[in-house]
Amino acid sequence: MTAPVGNGSVRRRVVVRGTVQGVGFRPFVHRLATDLALAGFVSNTANGVLIEVEGLPDGVERLCDRLAAEPPPLAAVTGVEVEDLPVTGADDTFTIRSTDRSPGRTLLPPDTATCEACLRELADPEDRRHRHPFITCTHCGPRFTIATGLPYDRAVTTMDGFPMCTACAREYRDPGDRRFHAQPVACPDCGPLLRLEPAPGSGVRAARDGDALTLARALLAGARIVAVKGLGGYHLACDATDARAVDTLRARKERGGKPFAVMCADTDAVRRVAQPSAAELAAVTGPRRPIVLMRRRGADEPLAPGVCPGSPHLGVMLPYTPLHTLLFGLPGDPSGPRVLVMTSGNRSGEPIVTDDEEALTRLAGLADAWLAHDRPIASPCDDSLLRVRSDGTEQVLRRSRGYVPRPLRLPVPVRPALAVGGDLKNALCVGEGDLAWFGPHIGDMGELATLEAAGRADAHMRHLTGVAPEVVAADRHPGYHSARWARLQAAHMGLRSPVFVQHHHAHIASAMAEHGLDGTEPVIGVAFDGTGYGDDGTVWGGEFLLAGYGGYRRLAHLTPAPLPGGDAGVANPCRLALARLWAAGVRWEPDLPCVAACEADELALLERQLTRDVACAATSSMGRLFDAVSSLVGICHRAEYEAQAALELEAAATTAWDADDEAYAFGVAGGLCDPAPVLRALVAGLRAGTPVPVLAARFHRGVARAVAEQCRRVREDAGPRTVALSGGVFANALLEEECARLLAADGFTVLRHGEVPPNDGGLALGQLMVAAHRRTKE
Repeated sequence: MTAPVGNGSVRRRVVVRGTVQGVGFRPFVHRLATDLALAGFVSNTANGVLIEVEGLPDGVERLCDRLAAEPPPLAAVTGVEVEDLPVTGADDTFTIRSTDRSPGRTLLPPDTATCEACLRELADPEDRRHRHPFITCTHCGPRFTIATGLPYDRAVTTMDGFPMCTACAREYRDPGDRRFHAQPVACPDCGPLLRLEPAPGSGVRAARDGDALTLARALLAGARIVAVKGLGGYHLACDATDARAVDTLRARKERGGKPFAVMCADTDAVRRVAQPSAAELAAVTGPRRPIVLMRRRGADEPLAPGVCPGSPHLGVMLPYTPLHTLLFGLPGDPSGPRVLVMTSGNRSGEPIVTDDEEALTRLAGLADAWLAHDRPIASPCDDSLLRVRSDGTEQVLRRSRGYVPRPLRLPVPVRPALAVGGDLKNALCVGEGDLAWFGPHIGDMGELATLEAAGRADAHMRHLTGVAPEVVAADRHPGYHSARWARLQAAHMGLRSPVFVQHHHAHIASAMAEHGLDGTEPVIGVAFDGTGYGDDGTVWGGEFLLAGYGGYRRLAHLTPAPLPGGDAGVANPCRLALARLWAAGVRWEPDLPCVAACEADELALLERQLTRDVACAATSSMGRLFDAVSSLVGICHRAEYEAQAALELEAAATTAWDADDEAYAFGVAGGLCDPAPVLRALVAGLRAGTPVPVLAARFHRGVARAVAEQCRRVREDAGPRTVALSGGVFANALLEEECARLLAADGFTVLRHGEVPPNDGGLALGQLMVAAHRRTKE
């Protein structure tokens, strides 16, 4: 407690750190200080929010206590530093000062869905922002995707090109207004403008402003495809209940059978297509507005069959911008679609499109019209994707809009570093001290456009965070595009060669970091995925590691089998099944579905490959085993998109999960988990007429029990009682939850991913931790 001086007043300097800019923190402080009859000022600085406050001790104390206890909705206070100052007596009011642009670091909030207050104004004919597609305030709207620098102010956003009208400027300067220093603030008189651009030969006319929205709604109702510019890029939209529109979009985008996500007008529309739990509704209606995986409604749902063929789950989101809300229409508008397919505006394998001119060329042939606007997007940011577990916890599968650039607190400090992730589901990560920041989801690094997007994302994240890397980290795979890109980045920054981190070690380190482990004690890391470059030059992916940040030891793994054709063979689960049967000594009889799926010449060629060991990489991948079993039991023989076979196997198992509790047992001995007994049991089950969903469920249970058994053996030998589950296979809800249940029942502490994806989208965090630890020791 500061001692009173003179007339009993005290003065303090307070620095508030965290996500405290662009969230209404200064007006919040101004209201607190005014209510408490305090004098002084508040200002944004590059290090956070600076407050100097003077008044009676009790009032000053109460203000300091309430800064962290009652912040604005979008704020995240990470620290409050207080320093006593001499009383000046010069202040007689509390003021808000302009931004101090001295060097430092503060945190920028993610983009946030339109708040209820703005939605009410949007629908109010008496409000001057009625039907304004860019309505926003201090509590909602774009932040990350419009920011070009920090400290966060209008001059360093893409709103800099839209001078405020007199009315908006008055709101912007009024500390009592909800739009005080809301940097994206605008209105129909001074803000961005909508336009509808027709595709050549589409028969669609061009339109502007409200007419553009009306025409876009009519196009969607008429089975047309519209490219819609959102917060972080373009979407391709069509009526999700119209089979013609959905099939046309699927064909134009060459998407195969991969499910589409949908955007519903409201929660009533959500319930018409899905069966959301209370926790799923909370996630889908929250301010982040991710895509949430939900159980489909089933036979009475209105969706076109082509929206998500073969999947019991549906990716659902709600409108998160005023433009989306208007696209569905306000009360009194002509009725239109209540559920839209809303898929990323790109071609397969390419990053999401953000630039308007580029959209007209890269999305040519996909869209019948473009609903665009003239506010630039500073950084691409695709939609985030998550699932909600049965216990109500969330597992993020794609971390992007709504999460980026929110920092993660690290358990141990790291040197300034850049980690570039892997080649699939790529997301970069920068870190310094006790904070790390993921960049937005980029995608698969096999295309030039994606590599260019990675370069822009790297520059943008380093600019916003102020991290100047001293270390670059990448995956150890010698053929990865991301690894080559990391070498170029390190050379460009004048740094030593990147630190190359083993793929599965990075997965486990990622889980450890997310759960705040300092690495002093190793964990049992269970890393299950499709592909990872192993120390022996083979393809790993079914690994049990004893791991910390400083290193790892491979204690056990799935028994390897040939991978005919290498990565190219992944698109043919039937070949994977045949290779697994061959390795297990099971004959290829014609009654087996995976044998029947192949032509005679394909079988002959595959047999020669396996016998002569030609173009057959060895793999211990659990992901490939799931693919193989999917074909073996007759579910998926040819995959049109990544993980299709495994996803459809999980879907089948879900329908029979409660039918019995039998599990097919792996051979667990000598550091190997051998699936040969499971494969033989599946073949016997097929021939006995056991329903395919039951076979799938028994396989899932068998994998989970093998995990529990192998972890028990590791504990007996090495002692750790903590297990980290990581890798893309653990996006499988049945497997992850059954593994966690069995391990917890056996006394293990189980680490599962939450905000950090278990797949390669979370890989960069683990690379960052391992690389920073290694270079610190050098």
